[in-house]
Amino acid sequence: MIDINESVMQVLLAFIVVGPLLGAAAALLPAPPGLKGKSPEQAVLRHGVTVTGAVLIAAIVLALGFDHDQPSKMQASTDISWIPALDVRIHLGIDGISLPLLVLTALLTFLCALYSYFKQQDQRLTPRAEGPAPKAFIALLLVLESGTLATFAALDLLLFFLAFEMVLIPMYFLIARWGGEGRSQAAWRFILYTLLGSVVMLLGLLLIGLKAGTFDMMALATDNGRSLSTSVQVIGVLSIGIGLAVKTPMWPLHSWLPDAHTAAPTVGSVLLAGVLLKMGTYGFVRILLPIAPDGFRTFAPYLAALAVVGIIYGSLACLALAKQGAKGDLKRLIAYSSVGHMGFVLLGIATMTPTGVNGALFANIAHGLITGLLFFLVGALKDRTGTTDLDTLAEETGAALYGKAPRLGGLLAFAAVASLGLPGLAGFWGEMLALFGAFQPAAGLSRPAFLTFMAIGAFGTLLTAAYLLIVVRRVCMGALPQDAPKLTDVRSYEFAAWTPLVALTVVAGLWPKALLGLSDPAVQQLLAGGTR
Repeated sequence: MIDINESVMQVLLAFIVVGPLLGAAAALLPAPPGLKGKSPEQAVLRHGVTVTGAVLIAAIVLALGFDHDQPSKMQASTDISWIPALDVRIHLGIDGISLPLLVLTALLTFLCALYSYFKQQDQRLTPRAEGPAPKAFIALLLVLESGTLATFAALDLLLFFLAFEMVLIPMYFLIARWGGEGRSQAAWRFILYTLLGSVVMLLGLLLIGLKAGTFDMMALATDNGRSLSTSVQVIGVLSIGIGLAVKTPMWPLHSWLPDAHTAAPTVGSVLLAGVLLKMGTYGFVRILLPIAPDGFRTFAPYLAALAVVGIIYGSLACLALAKQGAKGDLKRLIAYSSVGHMGFVLLGIATMTPTGVNGALFANIAHGLITGLLFFLVGALKDRTGTTDLDTLAEETGAALYGKAPRLGGLLAFAAVASLGLPGLAGFWGEMLALFGAFQPAAGLSRPAFLTFMAIGAFGTLLTAAYLLIVVRRVCMGALPQDAPKLTDVRSYEFAAWTPLVALTVVAGLWPKALLGLSDPAVQQLLAGGTR
């Protein structure tokens, strides 16, 4: 770790949040300043790599300068009055809960920009509508990054809401303009679901802020709901929770997700699964748990029940798609797997225990790394074969992927076993801790009910292993005909984009303390109702 004073930390965090917005504006200029390329398209894509790379470096420096001896302390704080009449402030800061998500967002966005730069000749970067495709693509990517980073850094309820909503429009256009078949319908369903959920969430945020007399999340967390009546907390948790559950996505509010993932371009799927879904679960931890604990306790058993239904439902849907002859789409299968994985995150949060919440936060990061890698790999398969249909992949191109493209096949198998929670990889710890949290839930919650939820969730892990192993067998294994054409194996730029995700999946699996050491003190303090 390095010693950086607080003022420099503040500047770094401000740059991380605002820098992508400035980069988006610059991307729309006739020529991005200071950058050249063989063509204007190459120059603007290089601009995207430069801006996201600078943000990633700033995020890494911020992480190195973070005081790891006090991860529960809010650091790099900026607090500026914005709307005095409502006491709304531009209040930013990071602690052990938000820092890993901040770095994950910066990393995935940079890898997506790098991947797009080297694929600039790919027709998928040319939208169906006329217009400056690369300029719009990079601008939307950077606005999306800024909104996501601001969500994880915001410490004011209304600022959080604005950042939360800021990501919707860029993701809508990424799907609608650069997506595949069914992109228009998928984009409309995405934005309608999330906007309707957000309207309800805004009402809850206003209710809590006005009743408590402040929108400051740190002050509200310290108060721990003491200034809010139980009825206000219940209404607030219900309305805010609906908006967060849509974004998570929680069953049965998940139906926008499979279509959005199936239609989205590779970069859109990576960011949607890797960071956007985390915004919902982060809101549960940052807002509802500390600010309205009594209201959350009322709904915790129902949240846990819906979470385990989502685990089983997502796994059964994946099994149905993985069956031979089911005409399953591999991207759609991974999308449904996210419903199951995010169910474990919600189960951990619903336990209201340090063990469960730490497991949820760990599973968030693990899911971002592993599912981001899976969508990169599926995108590569589609580039080479023109399809993500499992039957087509198994019968024509993929039944012997190990023989046709051994590195690609090996990476797909690695991502699959990481996703099923193989011990020693990142996917294991979050799910295990969420189940441990359900074994002994917080005081006031029914232990028999949560033991039932734990048993159902554990059964879900077996279903997860089943469908992922079926996918590996169908896509990667099989006899290789002598006249079978070879597929292009992993290219150098793909290797550069995927290696960090593989390495971090292994590191987090072998050294979970790297994440748990950050989150645990912050979670302990958050659940105790205090913040500094």
